[in-house]
Amino acid sequence: MSDLSQEKWVNQLSKDDNAVIVDVRTTEERAEGFVERSIHMDIYEPQDFMKSLEGLDKSKNYYIYCRSGKRSGQACAVFNHNGIVNTYNLACGMLEWNGELVQ
Repeated sequence: MSDLSQEKWVNQLSKDDNAVIVDVRTTEERAEGFVERSIHMDIYEPQDFMKSLEGLDKSKNYYIYCRSGKRSGQACAVFNHNGIVNTYNLACGMLEWNGELVQ
């Protein structure tokens, strides 16, 4: 797992043809806007989260975000523990996001 600033996260993501973006916030938080092309895996719904995790391609690179960077950091650790080693946490999350969001 790597903690990346928004600038590094976006820059690396833009060059990564093997990337998957994961939003681990709640459904209510996601409704406020989300990063384009992100999939939703609410970490506060552990059974659904783990079921979704089982279906992910372990060869992909996962760019994970939440509201503040804490839950996404936890999600990166869970991904790593389950054999998905290429995870990138958006440090500071949506609290400091300066990019466009899908509504």
